[in-house]
Amino acid sequence: MKTRHFSIILLLIAIFLMPSTAKASGDGEGGLNVKEVIFHHLGDGYGWEVPFSHVYRIPLPVIVRAQDGKWMCFSSSKLQKIETVTDAEGKEKTEAVPQIVSVSKDGKDYQFVLAHVSKHANKVVQIFPLNSESDKKEFNDAWEAVGASRAGQDAIVDGYVEFDGTYYKEYKPLDLSITKNVFALLIASVVVTLLVLGLARYYARHSDKTPRKGMGFIEMLVDFLYSGTIKSALGSKTKKFAPYLLTCFFFIFVMNLLGLVVIFPGGANLTGNIAVTLVLAVIAFVMINIHGSKHYWKDIFWPDVPIWLKFPLPIMQFIEIFSMFTKPAALCVRLFANMMGGHMIVITLILIIFIFAAFGAVATGASVVVSVLFTLFMLALDVLVSFIQAYVFTLLTTIFISMSTEDPHAAHHEAAEHINLDEEQTISEDSNTAVKA
Repeated sequence: MKTRHFSIILLLIAIFLMPSTAKASGDGEGGLNVKEVIFHHLGDGYGWEVPFSHVYRIPLPVIVRAQDGKWMCFSSSKLQKIETVTDAEGKEKTEAVPQIVSVSKDGKDYQFVLAHVSKHANKVVQIFPLNSESDKKEFNDAWEAVGASRAGQDAIVDGYVEFDGTYYKEYKPLDLSITKNVFALLIASVVVTLLVLGLARYYARHSDKTPRKGMGFIEMLVDFLYSGTIKSALGSKTKKFAPYLLTCFFFIFVMNLLGLVVIFPGGANLTGNIAVTLVLAVIAFVMINIHGSKHYWKDIFWPDVPIWLKFPLPIMQFIEIFSMFTKPAALCVRLFANMMGGHMIVITLILIIFIFAAFGAVATGASVVVSVLFTLFMLALDVLVSFIQAYVFTLLTTIFISMSTEDPHAAHHEAAEHINLDEEQTISEDSNTAVKA
């Protein structure tokens, strides 16, 4: 019975996707640009795409600083307008066409556009028309410098942006816009906060009960990380670093899961963005080194190796300092590469449907079934990878912090106290046994 239901679901998905594939295969003269589609889905944007549509987007605020230092704020919906156009086959279709945004402030007009033919592609830039003869001469000189031909395709000229067949002088403003990735980071932060506060609120109200269902799963993760990973590595320093390490795990885990969801508020490829993983690695770098013990810094600048390896040529010092940066770099690249690779595989499997659409209905139907099956398998695997990568990032950060805060003398003293306590407990047990005897 379950197999029949699964087959019906696959058939419905195939029927739903087949018209889209047939339409997509005829769009454009050059066919489907796989590279462009992949990086479009994995990249950032000034709006949040509406599910199953590349035209309509949920608008987000654009906040930029103009050339004269004044701040401008407007909706990202103004960067594009929705138009109905007719393609080469005479069919009408809806497209999002870029447009110039005009903003008036203090009696002065400012113009902005989402650049495409520019060095700052897919970024908002401020534009200035080439009105004076000197401006036109500067542009002609820049045009000749790149060796462009006016009869050829639109060329990227440094310092200029092409829009609707006309070149404008551009200025890249300071951009503090709430883009899709920024908004997704805020959503992930809110989700993590609600999960943690919800668990704390439950224990405040039911201190004698174990949470169930969702809260029980969160408590299981917290206990697994705290007792099985953090406490076993950090010992007496657990309470000092556990809040950061637990936050790190849940933040990465939630970001990974949100990236697997197609519709809003998911769909943002956060941990597949190296800027996000780099910030996480920098924070880990600060936590590792700012709490480093004297023994840690001594091993970096004067390690216990033969003297000729550290003086007069500081060979070991150079290696140790280099290793300080390779540890967080490994954290950054490992998380980025694994999550980016998972997203690219899923998107590529979906694109197989559009590629095979040109070979007829039979090939399209077969590709739909195969692609959907492998996509579902990869999504299920990505859920597991999402947990593994969050755990590995937290585990390695815990180990690095443990190594940097390690103090051999304090560890020896703590071990001696532990042995004394064990001996006292043994003597006490022997005494009790003797009394009973």
